[in-house]
Amino acid sequence: MKMIGVDVGGTFTDLVCCDMETGHVVIHKVSTTPHDPSEGVMQGIRELCVRANAEPSEIAYVFHGTTTATNAVLENKIALTGMITNEGFRDIVHIGRHQRVEHYSIMQELPWQSRPPVLRRHRKTVAGRLVPPTGEELEALDEAAVRRAAEELKADGVEAVVICFLFSFLNPAHELRAQAIVEEVMPDAYVTTSSFMAPQFREFERFTTAALAASIGPKVERYIANLEAALANLGIAGELRIMASNGGAATARMVTEKPALTLLSGLAAGVLGGAWVGELADRHDIITFDIGGTSADIGIIRAGRFAETDARSTSLAGFPLLMPMIDVHTIGAGGGSIAHIDRGGAFRVGPQSAGAVPGPAAYGRGGAEPTVTDANIVLGRLDPDDFLGGGMKLDAEAASAVVAELAAKLGLSLEEAAEGILTVLNANMANAIRSRTIQKGIDPRGFALMAMGGAGPLHGAEVAAMLSIPEVIVPPYPGITSAMGLLTTDLKYDEIRTQFQTSAAPDLARLDQGFDNMETVLAGRFKADKVPEDATSFVRTGDLRYVGQGYELKIDFPEGPMSTAALAGVWKDFHDRHQQEYGQAFPESAIEIVNIRVSAIGTLPKLPPLKAATGGSLAEAELRRNRCVFRVDGALRPFDTPVYRRSSLPVEQPFEGPAIILQQDSTTVVPPGATVQVHPSGNIIITLGPNQ
Repeated sequence: MKMIGVDVGGTFTDLVCCDMETGHVVIHKVSTTPHDPSEGVMQGIRELCVRANAEPSEIAYVFHGTTTATNAVLENKIALTGMITNEGFRDIVHIGRHQRVEHYSIMQELPWQSRPPVLRRHRKTVAGRLVPPTGEELEALDEAAVRRAAEELKADGVEAVVICFLFSFLNPAHELRAQAIVEEVMPDAYVTTSSFMAPQFREFERFTTAALAASIGPKVERYIANLEAALANLGIAGELRIMASNGGAATARMVTEKPALTLLSGLAAGVLGGAWVGELADRHDIITFDIGGTSADIGIIRAGRFAETDARSTSLAGFPLLMPMIDVHTIGAGGGSIAHIDRGGAFRVGPQSAGAVPGPAAYGRGGAEPTVTDANIVLGRLDPDDFLGGGMKLDAEAASAVVAELAAKLGLSLEEAAEGILTVLNANMANAIRSRTIQKGIDPRGFALMAMGGAGPLHGAEVAAMLSIPEVIVPPYPGITSAMGLLTTDLKYDEIRTQFQTSAAPDLARLDQGFDNMETVLAGRFKADKVPEDATSFVRTGDLRYVGQGYELKIDFPEGPMSTAALAGVWKDFHDRHQQEYGQAFPESAIEIVNIRVSAIGTLPKLPPLKAATGGSLAEAELRRNRCVFRVDGALRPFDTPVYRRSSLPVEQPFEGPAIILQQDSTTVVPPGATVQVHPSGNIIITLGPNQ
């Protein structure tokens, strides 16, 4: 049985094929096709099958990390969307909350106002009201008004409609009836409800999440349908699985129903790949550092478990989201990031990127601005003749020319300007890591930095040195780690219900009923996806807070019927977690359960551990020596630097930097003063000196 993982990035589409019986792995990269990512995906799959000597009929699974939904939101290329909501609440998605995103800025942009997913003229209101605490009907739904609203939206050419009613998380009856009417009037439209997308309290976040889901629904639906058809035409009868933002995979059918599941699809795969590689190297506390062509993605893994976002901090492009997501922080810093002087005269790198087209000047595709890739070539850290394993030639003269233009503006030498580009980029990335660690009370010095992506190993050691992180891990296939992470996951679906209770008077029967109902729903979905019952498991959690707080912590709940003793353990875990997160706990204060959750796991075949590295001698691995420039003790110095072929490096034989290590999907830079060796798992371990 063979599986393929495909991860679409801003510059390259990464692919991996694994034979599950032999463990043989074949990797491949192709340029991303921004106008239609599926073209690059299918080109890559066809070429990968040839490289792997695999017939398409042998492929049992295709796992795909897609940026279709993410890019649609970031670029505001969404469907014309309508909304039907309660009378008097047309502008919830415009007003938002009373908190200012940037407290002291008078120039801040509010994306839900400047680029709303639903224009005001397409937000229709109807009579009907449900009320807490049980969701009982106070006023009947005006079905005639719903029909009129749908007819008006249809006449306006609306492609998608979202139904958002107050308190639908307690009782979805009105939303479901309105959905049925709209689907009758607009059979070709994409129609969804807030109670289906995010059945929990907080109207603004729930309405916005559902509106975003509807606005990307048609595009995601078309993309998945076209991809399935293309795979079938190629002869691949295996199942398509789409990476979801929660760290699990979903079926194509589930993704078309809940397109918001994919809003951080590819980013989640990188964290999973980093956790899997860390296990191979017996490292469990890891900062994943995934640098591609356009962005750098940072994730935190503690004791082998990745962090998840909470309800009040989950967002994309400034829009709040009520969706389970792996906590990944992204900044505009990658190999294609453009170095420039801003209007105030400051020297900056990114967030603008040259992307795949035209790309850096060195790509020879018309790029005319200096990028990080160009700077690495000038400093000798990228080999123009051995990029992508020799599969792509770089134009060193073009790279030097664009960096020289910037150097002239800055009054620096060519190499000073190139090194300045890398220093600014590395500082930006180090600051991003600080925001996810030090500013959250986490000491990064107790972690290893996992340098992934095509550009991660180029910058990993210098960024780690800025943070006093002692160790850098470079995976066996760093540029394909996200694609490999796709092959390490399971099907994972989540259900959530708002259920307010306090520790003073918990209703055990109500808790049991809530958990049981969600497990029944999830079991039904897995049955529809033909997942065997013995391959299914459930994980229960809850969102808890002290009474009066406005933010929650996610706490595990035990399996089986609730009891006073079981809840006592939950209360204790909350106090302990609050102490850990905020430095204090209040054992005498009452605790409030806000939401209860169930995650259903459907076991899938997984990527087996990679074969142990073999390698050769250091002399056999050395290809040549290049002139590389590094900053040492505050001054730029050229070094006669050995260039090694990674596959030939000896195992468990340390050697000193500087060194450049080449492989097909990435280049690893080992700075002077660092020590490097190949771990038996195939990972490269770079140990930084005390003065770095």
